[in-house]
Amino acid sequence: MSCYQVERDCAAFKTGTFEFNYVVDGEERTGRFVRTETLNIDYFEGKVDSASIRWINDCEYIQKTINPKSMSEEQAIHMKIISTTDSTYTFEYMLAVKKDNERRRVEKGVAKKIN
Repeated sequence: MSCYQVERDCAAFKTGTFEFNYVVDGEERTGRFVRTETLNIDYFEGKVDSASIRWINDCEYIQKTINPKSMSEEQAIHMKIISTTDSTYTFEYMLAVKKDNERRRVEKGVAKKIN
């Protein structure tokens, strides 16, 4: 057995302003979002997108786009903080509802709290 315990201070990351890196067509870009107790406001590629948030516990929430523009944006996302440091958290996300006959796809990312 390991003596190592993953740090998971999720409460420190429930609200604030965050940045994350992502790749589009092989080019790394930086996105920013602001999260309150009930909203997540994304700023990326010159666009603003808002989603409602319903916290399940201190480390997990369901996010749903407020004004979806497509069928895929209508699908709720389950977000889960899996580890934290003093200024970052690692998360995983997936569709909140698994589609029949499809394998559940889980993605991971890292967000940095900047405010």
